[in-house]
Amino acid sequence: QVQLVESGGGLVQAGGSLRLSCAASGRTFSTYVMGWFRQAPGKEREFVAAISSSGGGTYYSDSAKGRFTISRDNAKNTVYLQMNSLKPEDTAVYYCQAGASVYALRSLRPDYWGQGTQVTVSS
Repeated sequence: QVQLVESGGGLVQAGGSLRLSCAASGRTFSTYVMGWFRQAPGKEREFVAAISSSGGGTYYSDSAKGRFTISRDNAKNTVYLQMNSLKPEDTAVYYCQAGASVYALRSLRPDYWGQGTQVTVSS
């Protein structure tokens, strides 16, 4: 069982930055592919980014590529999402997710996910 707790969301102006964190419980954190997805009001869930268990591979949606950076610290059981050049269309609840493969996370079929953290970008 893995529990995921996100933090770091908030209100930011367009062009600003936020860093989301996701703290995971359990001793098996380093075996999971970790990632983020988001959901805006009235919209479908959207894959944002994923990182391999070792941290050697990173994967992004087209909307996140070049602006967001995913990283992880296996010693701290934490995954991060650095978001720069934020746009109003990035406004959403951001969820941390954990799974067995990048494919599973891209398909939004994780084994575990958190409660989410709200990100609001004002224009």
